[in-house]
Amino acid sequence: MQHFSTTTIATWERFYRANFVNSLSGFKSVSFIVTINQKGITNLTIFSSVIHLGSDPALIGFVNRPIKAAPHTLAIIQSTGTCTINHIHPAFLELAHQTSAKYPEEVSDFDELGLTAEWIETIQAPFVKESIVKYALTLE
Repeated sequence: MQHFSTTTIATWERFYRANFVNSLSGFKSVSFIVTINQKGITNLTIFSSVIHLGSDPALIGFVNRPIKAAPHTLAIIQSTGTCTINHIHPAFLELAHQTSAKYPEEVSDFDELGLTAEWIETIQAPFVKESIVKYALTLE
């Protein structure tokens, strides 16, 4: 077994260190969290920290740290109480990382990425049409 001390890890190049630490917990799926603010502007954010919390009742959560990394997403969910989760697939994986860009709040990520908003009448936030697995959540 190899052993790496925190002192050793701290000496590694930043991205190598980040990739190493990010991989310690194993495979993580990657999804878009999609919201729509009170002005009708949609927001897509890439997350690899969507987690299953329970099945009865069905509970899904996500970790948003630091808050400055995705301030619009958290603020919109807190104000509207809803979002959608949309799995990211290889066909648009590289494009998906563009949501990490710091677009102004009034800019829709759908427009910037060229993805399609898909609306269901009873759900406030849109889905990503190109996504195969997608579901809506309400804030608890």
